[in-house]
Amino acid sequence: MGRKPDTAKPHSSGAASPRAVRRAQPSPVFLGTALFVLGFVSLFTGHIVTDADWSRIRGRWQSKQVRNYEPINIWKSRYSNLYYGCSGRSTNFRSALPEKNSTGYLLIATSGGLNQQRIGVLLSFNFNFVVSIIHYITITIFSFQITDAVVVARILNATLVVPELDHHSFWKDESDFSDIFDVDWFMFYLSKDVTIVRRIPYEVMMSMDKLPWTMRAPRKSMPDFYTDEVLPILMRRRALQLTKFDYRLTNELDEELQKLRCRVNFHALRFTNSIQTLGEKLVQKLRVMTSQYVAVHLRFEPDMLAFSGCYYGGGEKERKELAEIRKRWDNLPELSAEDERSRGKCPLTPEEIGLMLRALGFSNDTYLYVASGEIYGGEETLQPLRDLFPNFYTKERLAGDDLKPFLPFSSRLAAIDFIVCDGSDVFVANNNGNMAKILAGRRRYMGHKRTIRPNAKKLNLLFQRRNQMGWDIFSRKVKKVQRGLMGEPDDFRPGKDDFHEFPSSCICQRIPVNRSVTA
Repeated sequence: MGRKPDTAKPHSSGAASPRAVRRAQPSPVFLGTALFVLGFVSLFTGHIVTDADWSRIRGRWQSKQVRNYEPINIWKSRYSNLYYGCSGRSTNFRSALPEKNSTGYLLIATSGGLNQQRIGVLLSFNFNFVVSIIHYITITIFSFQITDAVVVARILNATLVVPELDHHSFWKDESDFSDIFDVDWFMFYLSKDVTIVRRIPYEVMMSMDKLPWTMRAPRKSMPDFYTDEVLPILMRRRALQLTKFDYRLTNELDEELQKLRCRVNFHALRFTNSIQTLGEKLVQKLRVMTSQYVAVHLRFEPDMLAFSGCYYGGGEKERKELAEIRKRWDNLPELSAEDERSRGKCPLTPEEIGLMLRALGFSNDTYLYVASGEIYGGEETLQPLRDLFPNFYTKERLAGDDLKPFLPFSSRLAAIDFIVCDGSDVFVANNNGNMAKILAGRRRYMGHKRTIRPNAKKLNLLFQRRNQMGWDIFSRKVKKVQRGLMGEPDDFRPGKDDFHEFPSSCICQRIPVNRSVTA
């Protein structure tokens, strides 16, 4: 892939001179239009547009434009202290109904963390393949399901029963909700929002004529579906179970319900003491060695690569192996590896992640924590990343024997990785999967900690032409294509926001103390 950077020399992002920072001026069209609108509004409101008003409008517009040119601190956003997470209950958000006054008991059957496309196929997978894929998906999809379950219970005025994982599924992890999350804290923290019980009371079960009704909601259902279709059945049967509850609630909710989502996701779902303690211990071990570290969530498992339909440079051997795995899906379309890569649909390789980070300005003495499952190609695939960043750590290396009690439980291992990734100064993933999304949203909520989303589509073109340009040019181009994807408050967003990744309803902006306000 062309000449690599000299691993002996750190590549600092540096600071641009004042002349290098071009301060964009508002266009005449923009200024004229804004002035016309303000004047028009003044005619009807009687409010005269003052110099201070106009100055603030110009300042906001110019500030946005200047950010497009100013150098980026690769470790921390200079604007992060202007924003904070705000998900408190408003005074108009009434308290939860007591259990005896609720509309019934809502049970949620979790899907175990795997989407419907893969369920039938993975049943036939070798267990090692299964562990590699669910190691990270389980904890994040489970969090999605719990978060939405609480909101649906609120919409229905129902009593929520603490969910249980499916112990009969193929992934063979006996962990239950209480083995991963602190149930007592979960119930206490949300007690004003939703009434939660560990199980349906025995006397209620005995008084029921029939077993709880089971149904599946359509994907991304609106609140009206639950009040119109689910609530009548719940009130009639007293208990109802919703199955396969992944992505069964829309992102388009009112602000109060979105804030409830945030209270669940960022406050109520707290890991058990044993998981939290080990995760924090690993963070502290890293902090003893270095003041700053980068966490990389590396999804490069064989089944994932096969499903993507992409080619990663492993020759005929790779093509045959991934094609064989791909046969286990019955209805996958034929894909062109070149087309998928050009569309930005292929996860970055470990080497590509390393090159991107070095090009952005992270030196080769940067400490890397890598969260991953089974890597296709093993150590040979990881070696280029290790060469670029010799300070390479994993939970296995940091925890040693402390990890043994968790080894049989993939969901608990994923939770440990989650804590260490969340505690990092910089987080980056090689694809925008579920764990990357939920961590990105959490890090935005917790103060816009630096979170990098690789621009896979444009980076692919640069990687292909890597041997046709010098390192300085390559680095400059990488920084350019990554602008707007570095975890800044005004980052670019996809056409359809995922609320878990962009919890905008729960992020507030501080007003600078020196800002004047005109009455």
